[in-house]
Amino acid sequence: MAPGEKIKAKIKKNLPVTGPQAPTIKELMRWYCLNTNTHGCRRIVVSRGRLRRLLWIGFTLTAVALILWQCALLVFSFYTVSVSIKVHFRKLDFPAVTICNINPYKYSAVRHLLADLEQETREALKSLYGFPESRKRRDAESWSSVLEGMQPRFSHRIPLLIFDQYEKGKARDFFTGRKRKVDGRIIHKASNVMHIESKQVVGFQLCSNDTSDCATYTFSSGINAIQEWYKLHYMNIMAQVPLEKKINMSYSAEELLVTCFFDGVSCDARNFTLFHHPMHGNCYTFNNRENETILSTSMGGSEYGLQVILYINEEEYNPFLVSSTGAKVIIHRQDEYPFVEDVGTEIETAMVTSIGMHLTESFKLSEPYSQCTEDGSDVPIRNIYNAAYSLQICLHSCFQTKMVEKCGCAQYGQPLPPEANYCNYQQHPNWMYCYYQLHRAFVQEELGCQSVCKEACSFKEWTLTTSLAQWPSVVSEKWLLPVLTWDQGRQINKKLNKTDLAKLLIFYKDLNQRSIMESPANSIEMLLSNFGGQLGLWMSCSVVCVIEIIEVFFIDFFSIIARRQWQKAKEWWARKQAPPCPEAPHSPQGQDNPALDIDNDLPTFNSALHLPPALGTQVPGTPPPKYNTLRLERAFSNQLTDTQMLDEL
Repeated sequence: MAPGEKIKAKIKKNLPVTGPQAPTIKELMRWYCLNTNTHGCRRIVVSRGRLRRLLWIGFTLTAVALILWQCALLVFSFYTVSVSIKVHFRKLDFPAVTICNINPYKYSAVRHLLADLEQETREALKSLYGFPESRKRRDAESWSSVLEGMQPRFSHRIPLLIFDQYEKGKARDFFTGRKRKVDGRIIHKASNVMHIESKQVVGFQLCSNDTSDCATYTFSSGINAIQEWYKLHYMNIMAQVPLEKKINMSYSAEELLVTCFFDGVSCDARNFTLFHHPMHGNCYTFNNRENETILSTSMGGSEYGLQVILYINEEEYNPFLVSSTGAKVIIHRQDEYPFVEDVGTEIETAMVTSIGMHLTESFKLSEPYSQCTEDGSDVPIRNIYNAAYSLQICLHSCFQTKMVEKCGCAQYGQPLPPEANYCNYQQHPNWMYCYYQLHRAFVQEELGCQSVCKEACSFKEWTLTTSLAQWPSVVSEKWLLPVLTWDQGRQINKKLNKTDLAKLLIFYKDLNQRSIMESPANSIEMLLSNFGGQLGLWMSCSVVCVIEIIEVFFIDFFSIIARRQWQKAKEWWARKQAPPCPEAPHSPQGQDNPALDIDNDLPTFNSALHLPPALGTQVPGTPPPKYNTLRLERAFSNQLTDTQMLDEL
């Protein structure tokens, strides 16, 4: 062993360097295992036998893996919520109630606007189903006689077609009777899960401006096809009528509302606010936000709710636009937009409809617990409705905005965005084709509206229970109908019958308000407590042990590596800065005595004894002997002295 290594080993033995100042990582790990409070690490070092050490290594690694797994589950479950349901019994605010007649406008008021459309619709029904004439007569007539003296303006723009399953790629025109080639896609508007086995289907074809891109929409029933075809032209015509004129053509509050009671107190049309819906005409809202005070009810039951009798006036119904009679009612918050078409409840004529309500109020946590929004300010969709944010408002606003961007106009059934106009084919000839394509993409979630719009964090929901009963009864209609006719004598000039009337009752079944609230299931304190429980269970350590692990494995570990790299860098720099060594002069190899330069042969033992000593060298002296017997000299001397004294005695 070299002298330097001996000195280093002796210093290391007498003055051991351990802990953070250990020269190697192995010694640092050994020092940690011997001094830590985690029993598993200590048992790895102090255990005797390789098998025991391997077992303790396995146990320790398994415990560490379990700790990491459990802590990961705790972190992932941190943003979970707990749901609590509370039931309150108190006086409740009555919701806003919006009532609309299913027929939007009086047929007598709009008939002059729809005369040409109705004529073509009747001819389409006559050519397809043969009424009001018989089928035999229809077969005998030629198609030209059907169209005699008539220019099919609407069917020319959107032709109604009959498709035969035996003739692929061809269809017969309703009005001309001629067969035409059908290009482009054929989209069936029935459900995808339904298999249509009819020999003939009815539909219409929509094309873009240059007629190069067309789509044909077919229906399983001619009724659905004709109603959809009629509705498209109806929206196009009504979109060009001013709003004031449409309000005058619809029903007034005095005409729609015959009687009104709320909480046992009489009310009238002055308690209702006008709301004009494009597809339902004049609607009226009870207990709207425009009222000075929000009405409330102090008792449950039908006697303390809203009771109204509605005048439906079936004679003024448009026969092609709506196929049922009655009214629609929707219950909503005062600041909420009433989506009559989406969530409206239909009311039958000659019936009393009782709607019992249960109020449920929900409060959800926003991010990071869920993706809901407080007021819609963080949703990148402009609210075109004059109402509070909701998911439906966001979806409809998104579609209407996309409609204006791609088609250049707005769809008639929704409010107008700023600086936009409703679609009509005088200004936008291909808006119907664009609308159908866009609506299909919206349903298939290709526009991105469903991914952008968020649910509201807080909302109210009324759970409705509906029941029906015949009204008025046979025995009561004899006096009830004449009285109602007399009451409505100023508004109508005919005798009422039961099919013109509908009665509506809306009330709270009880005053129990159910509140569903979300709260965080975890907190920082609970998370730290769970971490400590896992550490104590699997490793018998605490937070101090974790700090110790961080210190040893992250600070000291990298300090040792940094010291090594620094030493290597210093040595490299020293070698680089040191001057080069001069070359030594050539000297004979293996000879120190210059007297041997004359002889290249190695000296023998006898010749080496006669060689002169090397210059400047000293012959070491012989060291004094060190025998143990020499150390006994004094003891023998003492023994001799004692012996001499005995002899003298």
